[in-house]
Formats: sequence, structure tokens, C-alpha cells
Amino acid sequence: MSLFEAISVLQGDQKEFLEELYQEYVKNPDSIAPEWRSLFSELDGGGGARFPSARTSLALQPEDIPDTDDINLKAHRLIQDYRRHGHFLARINPLGFRNTDEDLLDPRRYGIGPADLQKIVRVNIAGQSVTDTLATVIKKMDQIYCSSTGIEFFYIRDEQRRNWVAERIESDDYFKPLSNEQMKLIYSKVYIAEAFEKFLATRFPGKKRFSLEGGESLIPSLACIIEEAGNHSIEQIVLGMAHRGRLNVLANILGKDPAAIFAEFNENVSIDFGPGDVKYHLGFSRDHKTMSGKMVHLSLGFNPSHLEVINPVVMGSIRARQTMSNDEGRLRHLPLLIHGDAALAGQGINYECANMSGLTGYAVGGTIHIVVNNQVGFTTDPMDSRSTIYATDLAKILNTPILHVNGDDPIAVYRASRFALEWRQTFNSDVFIDLVCFRKWGHNETDEPTFTQPKMYEIIKKHPGTFTVFDQALAESQLSPAERQAIRDGHNQALEDAFNRFQSQNIQVDIETLQGKWQGLKKIDPDSNPETGVSDTLLKKAADAITSVPAGFTLNKKLQRLFEDRRKMIFEPEQSKGIDWGMGELLAYGTLLAEGFSVRISGQDCKRGTFSHRHAAVIDAETGSEFAPLSQLPGLKANFEVLNSLLSEEAVLGFEFGYSLADPATLVIWEAQFGDFANGAQVIVDQFISSSEAKWKRMSGLTMLLPHGYEGQGPEHSSARMERYLQLCSQHNMQVCYPTTPAQIYHLLRRQMHRNYRKPLIVMSPKSLLRHPEAVCKPEDFLSGRFQDVIPEVDADIKADKVKRILFCTGKIYYELREERRKAGITDTAIIRVEQLYPFPDRDIQTILESYKKIEEVGWVQEEPRNQGAWIYMENLLGHLCKSRLNYYGRSASPSPATGYYKVHVKEQQAIINEALLLNK
Repeated sequence: MSLFEAISVLQGDQKEFLEELYQEYVKNPDSIAPEWRSLFSELDGGGGARFPSARTSLALQPEDIPDTDDINLKAHRLIQDYRRHGHFLARINPLGFRNTDEDLLDPRRYGIGPADLQKIVRVNIAGQSVTDTLATVIKKMDQIYCSSTGIEFFYIRDEQRRNWVAERIESDDYFKPLSNEQMKLIYSKVYIAEAFEKFLATRFPGKKRFSLEGGESLIPSLACIIEEAGNHSIEQIVLGMAHRGRLNVLANILGKDPAAIFAEFNENVSIDFGPGDVKYHLGFSRDHKTMSGKMVHLSLGFNPSHLEVINPVVMGSIRARQTMSNDEGRLRHLPLLIHGDAALAGQGINYECANMSGLTGYAVGGTIHIVVNNQVGFTTDPMDSRSTIYATDLAKILNTPILHVNGDDPIAVYRASRFALEWRQTFNSDVFIDLVCFRKWGHNETDEPTFTQPKMYEIIKKHPGTFTVFDQALAESQLSPAERQAIRDGHNQALEDAFNRFQSQNIQVDIETLQGKWQGLKKIDPDSNPETGVSDTLLKKAADAITSVPAGFTLNKKLQRLFEDRRKMIFEPEQSKGIDWGMGELLAYGTLLAEGFSVRISGQDCKRGTFSHRHAAVIDAETGSEFAPLSQLPGLKANFEVLNSLLSEEAVLGFEFGYSLADPATLVIWEAQFGDFANGAQVIVDQFISSSEAKWKRMSGLTMLLPHGYEGQGPEHSSARMERYLQLCSQHNMQVCYPTTPAQIYHLLRRQMHRNYRKPLIVMSPKSLLRHPEAVCKPEDFLSGRFQDVIPEVDADIKADKVKRILFCTGKIYYELREERRKAGITDTAIIRVEQLYPFPDRDIQTILESYKKIEEVGWVQEEPRNQGAWIYMENLLGHLCKSRLNYYGRSASPSPATGYYKVHVKEQQAIINEALLLNK
């Protein structure tokens, strides 16, 4: 190890390690490796080396300076620290604030005096050996690392990637003058970004628009990435962003007609448009032809006010597009996320997305992140909203570069954007641009920001605006006055023309739907309940794949018996106890795959299944290799993915929702480890799954499997909170089902794909029913039929003309009621299972009620407390169908879903059964 190489590690995280190593050297030089012994001896210089102790200052102290007269060594050390710490001194803040006042890179701290500056040094810059005066080298380093761009990258562990960054950022190519075409693009985008906002302020005074003013450089940044995307063979870009600047991005990047945006300000909507959403939440898509002639499809995701929650949705959408187009390298489809500084640092979903970005099941080839850094979050200063210097410090876990750029220098922003795209395409990794700017107004245009940030807004009030700063700084050689005037005049006239069209034409707010991959599907067809049985040949084809592994694959002995038992269920049914839940579910996947539908299942432990029932992927007991039996279906053309997710609900569910938006031909499933764990993803449920069609006309066929059932496992492992989903149901927005047999889950999952429309499907899936001896089916149940919204009484000894009481229920309590009814010899009570709670099967239930002529009482039975479960929902809908009062049998109201004591649970459960069956009378 050379002295320079050794010195280069005497920084940050290495100090503690080196101090310990040095103490070992002092005690016994022979106890450490020869190269370290040689280094310490050289550094000691006979007088003993002094290592920097822990301190708050990042500035070099005199004792840090190596005891050497070698000017090249001093220059190397200074250059390395420009790469490490230059971002602290970079002029990245348009308001003039600095991250530090310390002279971190003062040459004197490196033992470099005034006379040394004119000495010739030989150093490495941009991967090349450079010979020049030290003053020239320092000037170059200052331009690279301390001008309008500060770059953080020295924490990247991979030396190859660190070197790549240094070589790119230090190369002459990075700073070479931009072409006239590029300069026109930058000037045009900065101008229209400002002009658009001023136009809206003038024509629609007092209306919220969440102005981009102060952050106009976002527009040339996006324009750069889109233009350069064509040169990198990128075919599609999906953007996600919150509300600030959204209208600007829609008009000036996505190409949405400004007249349509003006119509949204005027709320010019048709009667049948639906609930809709505010204008700054809407998305848009179009094909864009780049200056090089390449076509790039652009999409901006619809987003609620929950800011960063769009991020996993965009990632999932991109993953689906990559899969559908066989983009195995993940280079042709780009996710681009725009964050606010406070939201990026403050919201946990960003960590979840960062964590998932490199995982096999969720990788999208890297995301470009642009942080529109307002330097304030609503009314909160950075010191109160994060514990780190930068809002982007989260990104460091990904070992990716972070470019902090002054928003008042659109050319620097353009270069950083080009660099970011090149990094992403080279390393399939995320990259972050911290666009340091300001927010000209308050959180919205009606807020008064001086209430909370008086000093900042005193500076902002005096700021001439990004466009003016840029325009004044441009030399005529970069863009002539005539060219500038032509650009300004063109944009001004275009805005006036759009406003005139808005006023003269009855332009109405509209959102395109059922386009692209969704063509041929309907918005809704309530009567669609197709036959979902399959041929005997197809069922056996799926069963054979499910129960087979390749030659030489060693199954766990218990799994070997399971596979043998499953095989008998189809091929030797007389030797089997019946098809259980796990086999029924896998048969649904297998038959759909054979028919050409893809299947994607993700969630915590879902390969095996939380309750060890699925085993959709198995592990070789000897080699540890993994195999998914359904992947061996003969002639398989569809994709089958079963994935154990990261320990996340919100980001993973958002990802799968995004996937379902892009690909209606794939059965996309998210399974909760326990149903109530979906609590952690409630924002996704509320803001997307239940309402995306009503707000944005965006449909999804996402399926959620939520294990539900009271087995005495405590309050966090009993209830999937079905009441929450039922409360969200309206206008055929989704389906909530609680199937009780393997055939029912089979037909339900198959119906999800064979229907001529797509709606989210919420399934209360079982736990104890997975192995319940009564919850089994025969092969013929899978060969014909369809999902039954309601299952009538099935016991032959319950005669309709003898029935006086009807008990309606849903889920596993049916089996407990049935067992107790048999034991007690009760024959005048029918038990009806409501398998689909929403849409409410009123016609089926009405038919059942009318088939019983001697009814004296109708009751609803549930395991959940009275204020939870389906009771409040059923009391209204089912109660309206009953001629008499609908009685309730279940637990008393409770703030907690269930007791934590098994003995108490057993007593409560038995009390429900006894009361419902009148066993206490």
C-alpha cells in the first residue's frame, strides 16, 4: 500500500478502525500486517503519528497534515478532499445560505503556502495524469466540486463506481459548451415555466395552483432527461410527483393542452364525469418526439395529497411495463420521481422504496430522483424536519451519487440531469438530484409565509427570479437577443391562443381511460359471472406441474408427502380426503397460466405461505436451490412470479397496485402475513385501491389476500378489519369476498381474470380453514361452475318446509355453527353463507329468503365485535330484505379486535354459537 493510498482512507468511518490498529502497532509492531506496519512507521517519521480523534468539525486540523515536503502528495490529499467535501462549500443555494463556514479546503491546512501554488504538480484528474501548476489544479477542482454543483459520492463502497463518478464529473466533456439547440431548449423551458405560472396568477387570481416559482429549473431538468432518453434507447418514462409544480409539468413537459388546464380551473366538467379530483392531482400521458427524432412515451401518475405515496406505484407500473415488453435489462423503461425535500426526509415510504429498489422481485433498473428542495416543509424549517444536513441523506444507503445543484443555474441543472441518466443506464441504480431552490409563495398562493419564515422570505422577496438571473448571466454567444425574444414571444402567444380557445370553445375536463393494454375491457358489467370451470385435461395438466419437481431435486421429506397427497387429490381422488385450500388455490394459478394469463404474487412469506399451506416455490433440501413447480407447465408463455417481499406493507402494496394499473392481463396478488397487517398500508387502500377509478378513471384488478379468522391468537392476528373495506365500498368500486371452500377461492381467482372488466378484489382468506377436514372439495367442483356469491343451505336433512330460523354468516364460523347444529340435532335452522359481501348479492339472498315459507326469525352471526366485522353493513342491507327484525349474534362492541387470552376466546366463541343456535334456552 502506497502512502497516498493509505492516507486516502484516513477519513470518516475509517478513523476508529485506524486508531485501534495504530494502538496495536504501538504495543507490538509485529502484531499487524507488514503493509500497515510500514505505513505507520513512515507516518511516525520517528516521532509518532497523531490520529484525529472524534470531533464535530469536518475541517482539517494542523495535526492531520502529513509530515512531508512532497508537493505532489499534498496536492493529491487536497484533490481527494475536494472530492469528499467539496459539496459543503459548493455554491448551491440561490438564497446564499451555506452548509458550513469552515475553510475545509484552505490550502494552508494541507501545508501548502502561497509560494507552492505556482509549483508544477503531477496529479490524477478524470482518470488521467495531469501536469500543471498547483494554482491551476485548485481552480479546476473548485469549478468542478464547489461551483453550482456539489456532488456526494465518496461513501460509495464500490471503487469502480467512485472512479466512474470522478472521471465523468472531472472530464472536459462534462463542462463543454452546450449546443445552440440545447441552449434554446433550456432557455425555452425556464422561460415558459415562469411565464405559465404568471399567466395562471393573472387569469385565475386567488386559485390554488401550487406554483413552481422558485423551482423553475425542474422543467429543463425533466426536458434534458426526456431528450437524452431517446439516445439511451429508453421507450417509456413514468413520472411521479406531488402537487407543487404539477400543472407546470403537465403543460410544459407532458404537453397537456393549457386550454384543458384552464377548463379545470373553471371546473368545466360534464354531469357524468364522476367525483373526480382537484386539477393538481391529475395525471396525463402522451408520446413525445425528441430532438433526435426518437419517440418516448411519457406518463405522469395520478397522485393524491399523500405526497410520496405515488413512488411505489410508479415503480410497480414500470416493472409491469418491463415485464410485458421483455425488457430484461430494465434499460428501456425509466421511473422518474420528483420529491419535496421535507417529504423525502420525513416519510418512511421513501426508505421502503429505497430498500426494495435492489431486490429481485421489485427491481426496476434504477430510478432517477429529483428533489425540488424548497428549503422548507409547509411551514417547518429543515432543522425541525430532519436530523441530517441534507434532505437526500437517505439515498446514501443505496451507494449512489447525489448531485446538489443550484436551481438558479439551469445549465448546471441540465448537466446534472444528463449525468444522472447516464449513471442510471450504466449501473441500473438509483441516482438523486437535489435541486436547491426556493418557494416563492407559501405552501399555496393564499398562505402568508412571513408568519413562519420571515428572514427567508425577506431574501426571496428581493430575488429577481430564476429566469431573470439566468437571462442576465447568459452571454450573447450562448444565445442571441433575437433568439431569446423569439422564444419569449412564441410562448406568450401560445398561452394567449390557449386561453382564447378555452373561452370560445366549450372545453370540458376529461380523462382518457381503457386505452392501450386496457382496450377491449369494460368499465363495469355487474352481471358478468362467467363459467370458470376447466376441462379435465387442463386441470390434470396444472396438477401435474404443481406436484412435480425436476429429476435430482431433493424435496424436504414433509414436502414430499405433501406433494404426493396433492397428486392423489386429482389423479387418485378415491385415495384422498379431498382437495384442500392450498391445492385449490394453486390450481387456479396453474389453469390461468395455461390459458395465457400471467400471475404475480408477493407478500411476506408467500412462497411457502405464512401458514405453510402454499409451497408455490420449494427449496432443494441438499443444494438450497429454489424451484417454482408451476414454472414447468408445458408450453407456458405467461409469466409466473411468486415473491417473498421485504418486511413492508405500504410500499409493497403500492408497488403491486402500480403493476396492476399497467397490466390487466396479469393476476396481481398481494398477501398480508396476517390480514390486519394491511393497517400499515391503509393509505394505499384509501387513496388508490378504493378510489382511483372514481377520482381518476384508473382501474385495477389487484387482489388482496388478507388472512382473517378468530382462533384465539390475539388482537393483532384475528381481524383483517373487513369493516374498513366495506365502509369504502360504493359505485361498484371493488369486491369484498370471504370464500369458505377451496373451489370457491379457485373460481373467485379465475373469475377475476375471466370477467370483462377489472375491479380490486379484497379476500378475507382463511387460517384454520386451510386444513379444516370439512373445507375440502372434489375434482368435479373445479371442472364446472362459477363463484357463488351466496351458498345456500347444503345439509340434506335441513328441509325448507321445516325451517323456522335462518342464520346468515360469512367465513369460518359457518363450520362451527354447522358442527354444533349437528351435535344438537337441530333441523329447523338453516345456515346461509354470504361469500361476497360487496357488491351485495341482494337478488340471491332475496331468492333464498323467498324459498322458506315458515320463517319466524332471521339472524346475522359473526365472530367479530358488534362494532366491527360485517354487522353494521349487513344490518342495513340484509335487514331491508327481511320481513322481520334482523337479530345480531356475535361479540359485544370492543375497541380491540379480539382478546389476547385463548381461554377467554374459547368461551366467547362458544357463547356466540350457543346463542345463535338457541342452545341456552
